[in-house]
Amino acid sequence: MTLQDSFVLAWRTVKGNKLRTSITVAIIAFGIMALIGIITAISAMNQSLKENFSFMGANAFTIRYKEMNARMGGPSNDEFSKTKKGQKEKKSNLDKPFKLEESVYFKENYSFNRAQVSVYRRASGNNEIVYKNLKTNPQIGMWGADENYLAVNGYQLSVGRNLNAVDIQSGRNVCMIGSSVGTKLFPRNPEKSVDKIILVQGKPYRIIGLLKSKGSSAMLRQDDIIVTSLKNVRQYQNSNPSYQLGVAVNNVIELEPAIDEAMLQMRKARKLIPTESDNFIIDKSDKFAQLFIGFLAGISGAAGAIGMITLIGAAIGLMNIMLVAVNERTREVGLIKALGGKRKDVRRQFLFESIIISLLGAIFGILLGVLVGNVFSIVLSTGFVIPWFWVITGIVICSGVGLVAGIYPAMKAASLNPINALRYE
Repeated sequence: MTLQDSFVLAWRTVKGNKLRTSITVAIIAFGIMALIGIITAISAMNQSLKENFSFMGANAFTIRYKEMNARMGGPSNDEFSKTKKGQKEKKSNLDKPFKLEESVYFKENYSFNRAQVSVYRRASGNNEIVYKNLKTNPQIGMWGADENYLAVNGYQLSVGRNLNAVDIQSGRNVCMIGSSVGTKLFPRNPEKSVDKIILVQGKPYRIIGLLKSKGSSAMLRQDDIIVTSLKNVRQYQNSNPSYQLGVAVNNVIELEPAIDEAMLQMRKARKLIPTESDNFIIDKSDKFAQLFIGFLAGISGAAGAIGMITLIGAAIGLMNIMLVAVNERTREVGLIKALGGKRKDVRRQFLFESIIISLLGAIFGILLGVLVGNVFSIVLSTGFVIPWFWVITGIVICSGVGLVAGIYPAMKAASLNPINALRYE
């Protein structure tokens, strides 16, 4: 019996037992669907993170104050406390937000190769913007900033202008709006929003510019924003009154030396002596994206483990069904061997049956998994995702599952005595 004959006979047998085959295929398909579905969803989330979590370019970084827990009830009343590294931390600086004076000092004294520095502060993240009878959602972020905010944070103007010196010095009620805000308040023609008066927390603001879209998603709303001057936002209360600093250098190669220079200048701005540790942190623009991507990688590993456990269960079920098939077809095996069939022919036929069932489960599971996983692509507004590595891996794994699950039943069938098999009832 040739390989082709064995395969054709195995395929006919699989088709002839539709109910049993369907149940086994479904068990394997659900295991693969869970694995591929989760991996596809995570791939979509990774893509969304890479596209949307880079607030700034790859050549930028932010500086913000580090929240630290002050020591409570210690016996010492001196000005310093020891850290784990042996350095000292000034108690007056613990959990100390950036002051405007410190931020301005840094901006004026940081002179790394024409780098751009921006000082900004969040006023509120829960604003409802009103224009006539139209309203935005109540989650619009309001930022006070300077003239470099757009360049450092990767925003571009669609129409209008940036904040100028008069806006910054006077703190007058002018603002730039994100593209989502413009689309909501001026649905017919957002470009005509310039010079219109909107209400922010009941106060009138004149729009001076409309920002281009940065690609808001369900995970990150970068276009739900309004930007005014630093002086203007002082009138609003915020649970976090600290200022932040953003720095953009000319290219990625300069990023590390620029960060080193920024640390020195920030220590001067914070009036830290050499024995005191930093009470601020510097984040690269992609730090948060990398943190989340690392977290998702852990989920991918867990998904793989769950999928493998499911497939082990499917392999046991497949082996059990193949053993039942051997018992039911004992006389058929005896007839094949009586007509000159060899042990390897019988063994090959049962192995082919097991692999065919397993691969059918893989195909249906992969198709369902990709479709289910891409629901996240629709929600996150990313492109259609196919995790090819895991698709190929799934096919290989299922082939292995079919092979392993079919070995023992195939060997059992091949070892049957043809005379006893023909007499089997």
